[in-house]
Amino acid sequence: MEKRYEEFAYVLDFLSHGRPGTRPGYRAGALVQVVGAKFFTLLEAVVKEGIFIKPYDRVYVGKDQRVKITYILGRIGYEELTSTAKMELPGILEKIVLNRESWFVNFFNVAQAITPRMNALELIPGIGKKYMWQIINERERNSFKNFDDLQQRANIPNPAKLITKRILEELAGESKYRLFTRSQ
Repeated sequence: MEKRYEEFAYVLDFLSHGRPGTRPGYRAGALVQVVGAKFFTLLEAVVKEGIFIKPYDRVYVGKDQRVKITYILGRIGYEELTSTAKMELPGILEKIVLNRESWFVNFFNVAQAITPRMNALELIPGIGKKYMWQIINERERNSFKNFDDLQQRANIPNPAKLITKRILEELAGESKYRLFTRSQ
């Protein structure tokens, strides 16, 4: 299986003097904590000298020449995020979800059973059996076009917020199933 990497990420926190209480062997300099725009990978990276980045900025973290990032230090766990990064994470995740609306709407259009008693839709916070059946019945009539269409026809609360909550649960390690993130 080919390795898949994040191409772009959103800045959660800019640490101009590196991580407080840095581990020995850590290089000094500015760091950023970011979340990947495709797989929601949490990463820590070294920022090029003289570059200032702020939360919500989108930066290139792919394999080619990077403009603002010197190199990626590696993946980090949710518990390693700074308090600022944890505070910014829900808003940034929702922004990513809204930017990728068609991908997530497609998830609602094709979600299947994970076990004989549970559908993937039920893993979304706020969606139980009742909403799951409304979604399934509506999508059988016609595929959902966007979040508004999904919200009106299936009568569910804000889909982007529900998906964001789910991604947060996965990143925090609160679920054994992963719908949108990959294991750290």
